[in-house]
Amino acid sequence: MSQFTESMQLPMLLSRSYGAFSKKIDRTLSAHGISFTEYLVLHQLCNAPEQVMSRITLAESVHLTASGVTRLLNPMEKIGLVSKEKNNRDARVSLVAPTKAGKQIYRDASVTYQNCADALAKNLSERQLANVIELLEKL
Repeated sequence: MSQFTESMQLPMLLSRSYGAFSKKIDRTLSAHGISFTEYLVLHQLCNAPEQVMSRITLAESVHLTASGVTRLLNPMEKIGLVSKEKNNRDARVSLVAPTKAGKQIYRDASVTYQNCADALAKNLSERQLANVIELLEKL
């Protein structure tokens, strides 16, 4: 089978688009000392009720496995962006919160993120952007 159907093209185009954006935003956010995935973690934590989440809930919200989010959080904890409160009975319910430094990095990085998002959408009209968002939410 040499030709891809349109439905087969969709994941490839989504992957290519996400990859290009992710590479650009990672490069840009590196000025703040974080990656795009770390930004997403800080975003979830800073916008969570009481700014605290369980590790499992956090993993689900950023579309990572529990072990993947743990691997991500360990260096973030070492450099003082998040704090973890361990539950001796069950590590899955340990709580994660942004530190004061993590909150400041998130605020600063949000300006950078907004600029990158604006650049991504610059060739779309408001209606086209709304349509893209609506379509992607259906997937």
